[in-house]
Amino acid sequence: FHGIISREQADEILAGVEGAYILRESQRQPGCYTLALRFGNQTLNYRLFYDGKHFVGEKRFESIHDLVTDGLITLYIETKASEYISKMTTNPIYEHIGYATLLREKVSRRLSRTKNESRKASVTSEENTPVEKITSLVRRAALTQNDNHFNYEKAHNFKVHTFRGPHWCEYCANFMWGLIAQGVRCSDCGLNVHKQCSKYVPNDCQPDLKRIKRVYCCDLTTLVKAHNTQRPMVVDSCIREIEARGLKSEGLYRVSGFTEHIEDVKMAFDRDGDKADISANIYPDINIIAGALKLYFRDLPIPVITYDTYSKFIEAAKISNPDERLEAIHEVLMLLPAAHYETLRYLMIHLKKVTLHEKENFMNAENLGIVFGPTLMRPPEDSTLATLNDMRYQKLIVQILIENEDVLF
Repeated sequence: FHGIISREQADEILAGVEGAYILRESQRQPGCYTLALRFGNQTLNYRLFYDGKHFVGEKRFESIHDLVTDGLITLYIETKASEYISKMTTNPIYEHIGYATLLREKVSRRLSRTKNESRKASVTSEENTPVEKITSLVRRAALTQNDNHFNYEKAHNFKVHTFRGPHWCEYCANFMWGLIAQGVRCSDCGLNVHKQCSKYVPNDCQPDLKRIKRVYCCDLTTLVKAHNTQRPMVVDSCIREIEARGLKSEGLYRVSGFTEHIEDVKMAFDRDGDKADISANIYPDINIIAGALKLYFRDLPIPVITYDTYSKFIEAAKISNPDERLEAIHEVLMLLPAAHYETLRYLMIHLKKVTLHEKENFMNAENLGIVFGPTLMRPPEDSTLATLNDMRYQKLIVQILIENEDVLF
């Protein structure tokens, strides 16, 4: 550290010594610090920050020496190979080594839009598909023979990652340089790519079940793709149990089960997945199972009726003409992600069955709308006022979906 000195003085100190650096306090802004670094026969000056770690950009370092080392590597690569870097994404190996090719073979047909079939779920199977284990990417993409996969589109969940030891980008096959934060890794499937390459990777994430640590609070599409199911197994298991022994239960979904027992069911699904035992032998009160199902929907990071479509559903609910309102709701349903659409469709079919036993359970479509409105849809902004203002429309949306499930889905 050289105290308060000018840029010119820093340049004189560093002259002729490639890779040398000093720290100085700014003359113009006392209390602000600058890293002066010699590279390419010139002195480069960077505003230096500290928040427990040192940084001049996005990356944070334990020591100034590590920061400089990483900076010199980056400067060298960007200077000597700038043209090459700019062309890295133009001819990616990603399309040729088997991963994307295998996924394309999985894409065949969408199920027809009928009463009994989902609009957005596609199931294909293949027999004896040989998959070459060329790289870790292909190994992750290798699907077991005679396996069914639901063709839901899912974006990768990329996060900045520090790789230990040499790593190569699985999109462009080029080296990932730097000391830390050399690239990004998909936390759902483990795909490793350059940050700039991540912009070009298609939405074809196939989550690895080993990376999905829980069932509740997990993104809906991530969960169903990891478990290779059409809908979350929580939804299937709970609805199956409720329809087997609870359709005539008075106040179904309105009467609450014991909170600690509902938490037990949640932990059972998180621990055992579709092997969780929710039978009458363990939980004789059907309201516990109903409560666990509602809790699953409430815990979703993105609601079944997504934040992106929330305002469109609310606007559709405000339409006074019943036929126009129904058409508007149908159009918004088409905007839902595939797994969300299929889950909502399946739930509405179930709730319609609940209303058929209204004489015993006293739950009609309006009552169920009151219960499930705020459970299935939440405003994007965390506003109590917005939630209160929209409650009647949330109820109305669910009520309409139940009453018209055979037309809307």
